[in-house]
Amino acid sequence: MTSFGWHMFAANLGWAAATALAVMLGTFAIALNSGVHRVVDIAWGAAFAAVAVMTFGLSGGQGDPGRRALVTVLTTLWGLRLAVHIARRAAGHGEDPRYEAMLARARGNRNLYALRMIYLLQGALVWLVSLPVQAAQYTPRPLSALAWAGTALWAVGLFFEAVGDAQLARFKADPANRGRIMDRGLWGLTRHPNYFGDFCVWWGLFLVACDGGWQAAAVSVVSPLTMSLLLILGSGKRLLERHMADRPGWDAYAARTSGFFPRPARSDR
Repeated sequence: MTSFGWHMFAANLGWAAATALAVMLGTFAIALNSGVHRVVDIAWGAAFAAVAVMTFGLSGGQGDPGRRALVTVLTTLWGLRLAVHIARRAAGHGEDPRYEAMLARARGNRNLYALRMIYLLQGALVWLVSLPVQAAQYTPRPLSALAWAGTALWAVGLFFEAVGDAQLARFKADPANRGRIMDRGLWGLTRHPNYFGDFCVWWGLFLVACDGGWQAAAVSVVSPLTMSLLLILGSGKRLLERHMADRPGWDAYAARTSGFFPRPARSDR
């Protein structure tokens, strides 16, 4: 096979949507039983891993085996690490304030509102953002330098996410830091190392898809663009900074520290 597997990729789109939907509906059932909707944050990373594994199984004989294995492993590692991290962070806590505020605006049945505005919306985003993961597995070209450049960018992203999360967790675990702004380690280079990491991960996966040819690039470029908009202008950086704005020391921290892309902090003088 020498060309992009359009027919099988089109079928895969339907299976990917069904997989993301199944994960979100299962999570919705868990939330109804527990009374806490923040469990959907755990399902976010897990849903990407599920779509990647499903696509790997469905694309057998269609795309380059090396690229299929590479993009599946990268996506699964990222998704499961994120799911485990969020599960640990949420253990012993009640509802996330973001979801409490959202559900307070609900008209009618709160659970049905949550199903529409949280679970089905996130399922649709998983389907959309995972397009490079799907497309990369239907490209028959062997791996080349661009795929390894994408893998390197993915690794940078995972480093910023994992190390940034670990640094923040240690900071919060120290009672002496209660009420203080985290400005150490990677958090001294960017106010959002985890969001910057996500940005690198998805542009890296897009490069792995691009390595297979223009068809995969064309059908999946919307993914990293959407993720970038969400992280910078949507529910990521903008929303979190609105919540942090009243914290003592935030204005000084924001003045000296990059809002997204890492750089050395400016002098306080």
